[in-house]
Amino acid sequence: MEKSRNNEPEKQEPIDTELAKKQQHEGHDYAEGEDHDQEDDDDHDHSEGDGHDHSGQGGSESLIKSRWALWLSLVILLGFLLVSKVLEIQVAKPVEIGLMVAAYVLAGYKTIQIAFRRVKRADFFNEFTLMTTATLGAFYIGEFAEGVAVMIFYELGELFQDLAVNRSKRSIKALLDVRPDKVTVKRSGGNKVINPADAVIGDIIMVKPGEKVALDSELLTESASFNTAALTGESKPDTKEKGSAVLAGMINLDRPIELKVTTAFKDSKLSRILEMVQDATARKAPTQLFISKFAKIYTPIVFFLALAITVLPYFFVDDYVFNQWLYRGMVFLVISCPCALTISIPLGYFGGIGLASRNGILFKGSNFLDVMTKVDTIVMDKTGTLTKGVFKVQQVVSDMEKEEFLRLTASLENVSTHPVARAVIEYQQGKKLEDPTDVEEIAGHGLKGKVAGRELLAGNLKLLDKFSISYPDDIKQIQETIVVVAVDGKYSGYITIADEIKEDAAQAIKDMHALGIKTVMLSGDKNAVAQKVAKELGIDEAYGDLLPEGKVEKVQAFKDAGKRLAFVGDGVNDAPVVALADAGIAMGGLGSDATIETADVVIQNDQPSRIVSAIRAGKITRSIVWQNIILAMSVKAIVLLLGAGGIATLWEAVFADVGVALLAILNAFRIQRKNI
Repeated sequence: MEKSRNNEPEKQEPIDTELAKKQQHEGHDYAEGEDHDQEDDDDHDHSEGDGHDHSGQGGSESLIKSRWALWLSLVILLGFLLVSKVLEIQVAKPVEIGLMVAAYVLAGYKTIQIAFRRVKRADFFNEFTLMTTATLGAFYIGEFAEGVAVMIFYELGELFQDLAVNRSKRSIKALLDVRPDKVTVKRSGGNKVINPADAVIGDIIMVKPGEKVALDSELLTESASFNTAALTGESKPDTKEKGSAVLAGMINLDRPIELKVTTAFKDSKLSRILEMVQDATARKAPTQLFISKFAKIYTPIVFFLALAITVLPYFFVDDYVFNQWLYRGMVFLVISCPCALTISIPLGYFGGIGLASRNGILFKGSNFLDVMTKVDTIVMDKTGTLTKGVFKVQQVVSDMEKEEFLRLTASLENVSTHPVARAVIEYQQGKKLEDPTDVEEIAGHGLKGKVAGRELLAGNLKLLDKFSISYPDDIKQIQETIVVVAVDGKYSGYITIADEIKEDAAQAIKDMHALGIKTVMLSGDKNAVAQKVAKELGIDEAYGDLLPEGKVEKVQAFKDAGKRLAFVGDGVNDAPVVALADAGIAMGGLGSDATIETADVVIQNDQPSRIVSAIRAGKITRSIVWQNIILAMSVKAIVLLLGAGGIATLWEAVFADVGVALLAILNAFRIQRKNI
């Protein structure tokens, strides 16, 4: 489900492992045996970050080995400089030209090819034509070694960028390896190993110790422990009892177990998480979009300025020397290359997404990293967000026979996935239930249906009010969560349910306040319950007795007051509010599919403290991205002025381009070492 936003960034192609294996970005894959002359190579613009292969396929070692021509070119250049400059041995001009041409072609032939194809398509203003023009100009005025050096260092910069992107993607693409490619299914003729996609709901699968669970399932074995790190970021074992849900991607730790498949492979939580991760780079942050657009304007402007530096002095300088001013123009061209911005900035955002994913937080786009830095109000649902959503029946009060009352109520609640309903069903575990008919779920109220021929209503007090059924006034004073029941149009009794506040909820609220963020809780539970929980946690404002539309109204009121807010929820009735918020956050463990699909950020382990971690990830990313922007623009501005004045040489120009890009990349690496 795609959210509608006024500032929704343009959709870009998502990163996908299989797709990356087929795509060749601008002929700069350099992998042996690949065809770099495919016509569609040209269709990728490096200013959008696609000029080189950053897919990381084959690993860093193979990337380095595949650039043998570049290394040979570097050896030729260093050998020539050693002989001619250090040992001061005179090298014959034809030999020098031959060596430098060979080194130049080895290092830059792919860049030259791309520049030529771009020119044929009337695309003159890009880094490939810019770099080719500058280096050929150096050859024209006899600065062979400098021309070769510029091309070599440019290509080395691109290699380091590829290695950097390769490294930054590992934490995210590692998720793609957690989905098993086979599963052992229990069949009448014996166990059979099949592809998980071929398994069907209801199949019994066998999982050995150390194996990954391939499909969302129900545990049939009495108990088992699992490593859930791939889904939640938590490394501690999670012990589950018979009947518990086990998700694809979990690793069985201690004994052979049997599971019953409950969800098709393509619909499993892990498959949806992987889709989210793959789509995460599809939405670019406003800063990225600005830099991409800026580069498209900036490059041709500097190109023409370089031309002006070369030509215009002819009309104003008495001792004008063409080669001298051409050299200054070439310095200007090399400096103007926008690599430091167009590579390091997306890399920074990708690092932020990777940092969050390692901590069990999935951002559905780098734009939401920026959004989280601007949030000043966090609105939270209560059940499943601040509380565990694991309810236990505390008290049963009825004017009917208790067992009959519970049998009827649990039979109706058996069609619901609400935590309160599950508590009632669990209380009747092992006892025979009826199949309800004519069931209707009344949002924010409860359930209506027939059980064993009797009309039942089960929900909150608003449900009985809606159907004009009277009940004792003292029930309104009960603070706990309550399920009231009417049978055949008459009040029949109630069940009280208790929930438990999550261990890290109070600390999460304190951390939000420390960041200057206002906290608000919205709940469908009674206002007395909401106020009690809010007081215990130190929440600024709390509202109870809210229907889904009531939550929407409250959130809209905060937005109308100019608040930048994030809403955190887990239930299907939270989906509209999640969509309305500036940043919608879903609790991915207990969360409904609708809420997870609508959300911008998914917290996989359901911990409220991860909300603060998501904000910190955004702030860290934004800080480093802007450091890179200021670094790149400042150094380039200084060296551009020096180049125009004839002070800077091509060596300084190389530093301003490749050197600054490498510094920015190293700075972006810091994101991956941060703790949130």
